[in-house]
Amino acid sequence: MSHRKLSIGQILRYPREFSPTSPVIDGVTNFWHVTHLDSFARPQLEKGINPIAPVKTATGSRRPAILISSSPHRVGSAQTPWHDIFDVDNGHIRYFGDAKTPRQDPAQTPGNKALLEAHAIHAAVDPSERARATPIIFFRRTSFNGKTKGFLTFQGIGIVERVERITQFDQREQASFSNYVYDLAVLSLSDEHETFDWEWINARRNYLLTEEECLKLAPKAWQKWLQAGSSALPRTRRRVSKLLVTKPKDQLPEKGSRYDHLLQTICAHYDTKKHHFEGLAYAITRHLLSRSGSRFIDGWITPAGGDGGADFIGRLDTGEGFGAVRQIIYGQAKCVATTSGVDGKDIARTVARLKRGWFGAFVTTSYFSEPVQREIIEDEYPLLLVSGLTVAETTFLLAEESGCSVATYLETIDAEFEGMKARRRPEEILHL
Repeated sequence: MSHRKLSIGQILRYPREFSPTSPVIDGVTNFWHVTHLDSFARPQLEKGINPIAPVKTATGSRRPAILISSSPHRVGSAQTPWHDIFDVDNGHIRYFGDAKTPRQDPAQTPGNKALLEAHAIHAAVDPSERARATPIIFFRRTSFNGKTKGFLTFQGIGIVERVERITQFDQREQASFSNYVYDLAVLSLSDEHETFDWEWINARRNYLLTEEECLKLAPKAWQKWLQAGSSALPRTRRRVSKLLVTKPKDQLPEKGSRYDHLLQTICAHYDTKKHHFEGLAYAITRHLLSRSGSRFIDGWITPAGGDGGADFIGRLDTGEGFGAVRQIIYGQAKCVATTSGVDGKDIARTVARLKRGWFGAFVTTSYFSEPVQREIIEDEYPLLLVSGLTVAETTFLLAEESGCSVATYLETIDAEFEGMKARRRPEEILHL
């Protein structure tokens, strides 16, 4: 492989001192060696959002790329009070901007300003405008050999798909502030055999090269998106088909981690009121399904003993007008100790009640056994599985977006619980 090529998930060394000559440092690829270009300033990842300086070409200004870096080990800290989501196997990243205090105009912070400018071009309808689009390059800080600093994983390339202005809460100043959150589409590299050639970025940095000359080095998915725009995303978005089951330990937070403590907090909160966990399961399901681009229609929590098997009901709408597809979401929630996995009987009861056009959502604080997963895969059951790790991560995110602590967020869910109860047949949600 060329020293300029990267593969998704590849670990890179990002040493403090600039050292581009060595291809490998500490046993992994040297970031500076990959990205170095003689006589040009070096791309850096000192911040979360790192725009490479624009170059002046014969046809106007061109920004070669914007480098995104996320630090999961800093989640919840003063430096990173939010929680970015990297789901690159499904072509999705949710990334928070760099506004951090009430005194900042979120549109004028350096990172937000660059991403908002990029989005304006990414969203352009005219292909000639999209020809000026800036690629977004994704990285994530990672641990390697017990070290938490100085290492990255390459996470792919993509565009800004959607932008939302939100309100966040500063724990230090006990004040709310505005920020932006970005839905970023990760593009496929399947035509390049899952590799990315940095020579494309270097070509974009050369002011003597035209857009057409640079485009010859771009990934095929980028070229297809550039031509067709957002309508091409279903064909160009990265999708990794996973046929293998996920081990129980990978469905739960790492022992002693922030999310492990959070999951234990959730379990303790619902220890004497298991039924109330259905409210949190409903909120988590709504959040996860809303990310798909379809419209989530609010339903209800079913009363204990009168649910016919369901714990909550929702609806997902795809399309517009009379031709829209309405799917009933049949939800199950199970708050148990992380040592007690979901077995086949639990899944069988859920699947047995699904009717044509319905799909199930099963949310647990624990894990799904490997035989259960194999059965779901082999029989192609329409079932969304949400394990303890996702419960912890999503609860953290929902609390953060609500501007409160996890404990306060759970209390808010509890306060709304009784008002969400309804004794109805699931089919009734189709008429709301």
